[in-house]
Amino acid sequence: MLSFEHEFNGEVALREAAPAGRHRMESHSQGAFPALAWRRMEMQDHYDDAMFDYTTGDYDSAIAKFQQILAAHAEHFDAQLAIAMSHYRKGDYAKAIEEGHKAEKLKPSEQLVHTNLSLFYMKSGDKKTAEHHGLQARLASWKGNMQKPDATPGEVEDELKMAQPKAAAPVKVPDMPWKKKPPIGGAAH
Repeated sequence: MLSFEHEFNGEVALREAAPAGRHRMESHSQGAFPALAWRRMEMQDHYDDAMFDYTTGDYDSAIAKFQQILAAHAEHFDAQLAIAMSHYRKGDYAKAIEEGHKAEKLKPSEQLVHTNLSLFYMKSGDKKTAEHHGLQARLASWKGNMQKPDATPGEVEDELKMAQPKAAAPVKVPDMPWKKKPPIGGAAH
């Protein structure tokens, strides 16, 4: 039974359901469907399933699925961040903080990591550490706004320089007879 079609680099592949829940790809073009791309699709499917469980409130199932993703790809940042948030939603703030710090190791200057850690620490009662991570989140957001996406470092420095003085105004101001007031008493000079 075919479940969907997917196009990758001009190749159309059909995904067939196999008895054990696994999927088999059949290429309907000249070359075979790239194995790496298929693994990425599978990983995205697993991540989507875990996020579905998270959004429906089935946090234990979501955590288990995110852990499977991390077992296969330890550097999967979004899964690590989602595990931390799942523990937070369950009310397990200590575990949320622990998992949040694992996400921080993957991307230390990511704004969302510090925002989440600030939230976790605040709920656990550690206001000082929460404020620290809140500040780190603000700093990360400012760093992200410092450089244009396609700018080189030299362009940013030029943009941040102080404004140069404008050209000097002309020395002699032109006559404006319509603004002259007649002398007091009506006498002309």
